Amino acid sequence: MADSLDLTSVMPEKKRSVKKRRVEHTQLSPVPGTKKKRKRVGRGHATGSGKTSGRGHKGQKARTGYSHKAGFEGGQNPLYKRVPKRGFTNIFKQEFQLVNLWLLAKHGISGEVTLEQLKEKKIIRRTDVPVKVLGHGEISSKVVLTVHAASSEAIEKIKKAGGEVKLIGAE
Repeated sequence: MADSLDLTSVMPEKKRSVKKRRVEHTQLSPVPGTKKKRKRVGRGHATGSGKTSGRGHKGQKARTGYSHKAGFEGGQNPLYKRVPKRGFTNIFKQEFQLVNLWLLAKHGISGEVTLEQLKEKKIIRRTDVPVKVLGHGEISSKVVLTVHAASSEAIEKIKKAGGEVKLIGAE
């Protein structure tokens, strides 16, 4: 009875460990389908892109060496010239990072405050751009702020709370 039971036909075959094949740089090639063949134009009617080679009939765009500037409308006055223009950009405008008093109160800031501390608390993003304090909100803690500019309302509220505002560049 023991001889009639043959378990080799039921059991799965053992997997042999296969050594990883070393790939040399001479055998490397792109994955099939990633490299598209260039479309060869002007090779007869049967190809579907013969005669005019997909450029249509005559005209500037059909010629060799054709290229156009962005916004070029074939000699017609372009849109950017037809649209009316107003105003100007002031090149001397000074951009400030604005900090309101309620933000300082929200973060519980007190004592000596510099630009680096404001950056650490993520109230301002950069230390190389000037900072201006505005008087929106209330502050109760004593703060000695060192900033580039401050509104008169902000200075008044900080002094009322027993603090001080030191202006950078006004020293």
